[in-house]
Amino acid sequence: MSATPNTGLARSLNDRMIAGVIGGIARRFGWNSTLLRILYVVVSIASAAFPGILVYLILWLLMPNESD
Repeated sequence: MSATPNTGLARSLNDRMIAGVIGGIARRFGWNSTLLRILYVVVSIASAAFPGILVYLILWLLMPNESD
């Protein structure tokens, strides 16, 4: 678990590879961000019904930054 309280869903400023979406989700739920990234990529590739890139782009637009 993280030392900061889980206040809401926001893109991470510290734990980001591209836009901080997966890092923010992992921080919010107290999960390991590396494992979540791997799982996200595997599910995106393995499932034709889950458009991973499109979902990521939508979350990037909708999720605020941590500082906002």
